[in-house]
Amino acid sequence: MMFTLPKPNGAFRWVQLPAGPALVCDSLAPFASHFFSTRGWKLGNPQAGGAAWNEIADAAGVESSRIGRLRQLHGAAAVVQRKSATLETRSSRHMQEPDVAEADIIITDDPAWAIAVKAADCLPILIVDRRTHVVAAAHAGWRGLAARVPVVTVERLAAEFGSRAGDLLVAVGPAIGACCYEVGDDVRSRFAAFASADVDRWFAIEPSLSPDNPPLATLSAVRRLGHLFFDGWQCARDQLVSAGVPSNQVFVAGVCTASHPHAFCSYRRDGAGATGRLVGVIRSQKSEVRTEK
Repeated sequence: MMFTLPKPNGAFRWVQLPAGPALVCDSLAPFASHFFSTRGWKLGNPQAGGAAWNEIADAAGVESSRIGRLRQLHGAAAVVQRKSATLETRSSRHMQEPDVAEADIIITDDPAWAIAVKAADCLPILIVDRRTHVVAAAHAGWRGLAARVPVVTVERLAAEFGSRAGDLLVAVGPAIGACCYEVGDDVRSRFAAFASADVDRWFAIEPSLSPDNPPLATLSAVRRLGHLFFDGWQCARDQLVSAGVPSNQVFVAGVCTASHPHAFCSYRRDGAGATGRLVGVIRSQKSEVRTEK
């Protein structure tokens, strides 16, 4: 079936890979190979099995055994894949299989590995340190954002590999936007630890509409009491900037997964049983990683 791909922000462009169209961020490309997959990939099928990861590995240019992936928990735990080592958790417990590590952030200094996170409305976040070429992938829905996943990722990069926030480049991939993401007041209350000025930027009574991201067909024109629209894109950007990443080094694709059924999987639009996953994948381009200050 032919369809028009949604228009991303100018920092991103569509590429055609053997498995289908994928989105890449030009600013990250010199330092890390990466992509965000689309619904037509095998993992876009809700019945896809583990073999669908072979397609991801092929696109990333690694063996299927060298895709670092997670059992995502909507939290802020991180695992680290070091050169010639198995995945380790924050408590340094070794994981025998990368796909059973329970976390929402994965970091590596090993260019022989590609690391990945899955999403179907949540934000897939890819980061590269342009000085050391260490890379990170993070998954953040509203719970992850309330747990400060973007900030935690920056902090873990610094703690594990000496990364400086000013050297980081960040690509935030397709995710549900404030055009479609209606939530209850209880969600807003989970952000009570943040500055009120920031929270006010992330929640609004009215959806944020644009021609590039039409609202869900099921979205009522009548606003519901106690309901707000959440801008996860802005929340992630603000957290990254608060962690020291320059604002001009944070790139948000700006395409809503719920708005574009032909291109993206969406839990909010399609429901649990009918929702596949898109994947954000990143791999360091450099064979030797520098860690000097």
